[in-house]
Amino acid sequence: MAIRNWLARSHPLRGAPGAREVAVSAADWRQIALDLAAGGAQLQALWAERHDGAAARALYAGDDFLLLVTLALPEPEAEYPNLADVFPAANRMQRAAADLTGVRAQDTDMRPWLRHAAWPADYFPLATHLPPPAAAELRPDDYAFVRVTGDGVHEIPVGPVHAGIIEPGHFRFSVVGEKVLRLEERLGYVHKGIEQLFTRTRLLDGHRLAARVSGDSAVAFSWAYCQALEGMAESRVPTRAVWLRALALEAERIANHLGDLGALGNDAGFAFGLAQLSRLKELWLRATETALGSRYLFDFVIPGGVARDAPPERIAELAACARAIEIDVATVRGIFDEHAGVRDRFAGTGVVTPELAARLGVVGLAARASGQDRDLRADLPCEPYTQLRVRKIVRSDGDVAARVNVRFDELAESIRLGGAIAAELPPGSTHTGLAPPPPGGSAVGAIEGWRGPVLVALTAGEDGSIRRCHPHDPSWQNWPALEHAVIGNIVPDFPLINKSFNLSYSGHDL
Repeated sequence: MAIRNWLARSHPLRGAPGAREVAVSAADWRQIALDLAAGGAQLQALWAERHDGAAARALYAGDDFLLLVTLALPEPEAEYPNLADVFPAANRMQRAAADLTGVRAQDTDMRPWLRHAAWPADYFPLATHLPPPAAAELRPDDYAFVRVTGDGVHEIPVGPVHAGIIEPGHFRFSVVGEKVLRLEERLGYVHKGIEQLFTRTRLLDGHRLAARVSGDSAVAFSWAYCQALEGMAESRVPTRAVWLRALALEAERIANHLGDLGALGNDAGFAFGLAQLSRLKELWLRATETALGSRYLFDFVIPGGVARDAPPERIAELAACARAIEIDVATVRGIFDEHAGVRDRFAGTGVVTPELAARLGVVGLAARASGQDRDLRADLPCEPYTQLRVRKIVRSDGDVAARVNVRFDELAESIRLGGAIAAELPPGSTHTGLAPPPPGGSAVGAIEGWRGPVLVALTAGEDGSIRRCHPHDPSWQNWPALEHAVIGNIVPDFPLINKSFNLSYSGHDL
């Protein structure tokens, strides 16, 4: 009942289906969090703003709603109630908000999260358009990792520079022998300044930046941005365009699952899996380029529709390629299942129990592998998913094997959805003109990407500018779960466990 009382006080928010907004007092900020948690809702994002005043904002998701909660603060230095004990994922979000705006939570972890001494401690990138003041010397800070002590305990620092081409992240293992007692992460080493750059970008151009928040989720982020923008502008996107957006989103999901499943085979010492699934991914990327114009669809989703149409014969070829890939994937999956070494590495490794997943607020495919059955495409569907009836893929074991099986099943589901879209793709235009919305308008976009829910909160500024844009990758919720998943496992299993989540460094480093 408490949740329904809060929803009764809220009003509709443009953009994502089921989105609503409510303004609260400082006392209610924490109370609404407690009530939503008690009712099974999840914290989806938390951020702060400093523009003609200050505010803390949190976005929650329930079974049939998204609720944006806003707390206006009397002055920029004012603090807001801490939510990390209610929603553990809030800890790093609150720290990032403090680094970027100077708006802090009370009685919280004071360690910087994004700053890394890259700018002075009294400079806040989202509180001014000025560059950071010149400093005589900025030295790397001595980050206070949590220490584990006891007989035989030692630390293994890994990163932030890794082999290969992945982005930097530091992992501090506390171990006895090879058994992991604790893992603590530190991310944010390549601060790209995306949220500040949004404030220097035009509303009608912001989709291009959104697509580059995390390159493996370009379609999801650009669609979420456009959904928010189109909601503010009260613009109706042509039906053919939204169906093509869905086709692109499922194409993005297929490519990522093919690549990650191959890499998981490789991390289990099974190079055959990597070779075969990499081959299939390359075939898929070539087919995607032929049908939709590029291998990776960074600028396919644009305000008012999509950047290009696809001829019927190319759509048919893409669907045929997907069906052929599905046959080969089924064969490879059977080999995975029958291979004793692969089964031994996957089963029982990196477990996140359903209870822990719920407590930590894990989202997306990692959550569905741990018994959580949320998927925006089914729970709060936008067009055309209201007509496609997405099947949720849920497992309960919560180990690497469960996450692998969810990927295989979701790959098959995306191929089914792609075939349905190809068969039912309606005729018509693929783009409509879009005028910038009036200043001060706000909206939220929410799209279920391959990793989990991708969110964009957007506020319009003067003369077609962006006052504030907060993009949120699901990795924010899932990085802490990785720390728990590795406990009790041996150090050599970490790459396998890490890849089974495959979280975004870039999407976490704004």
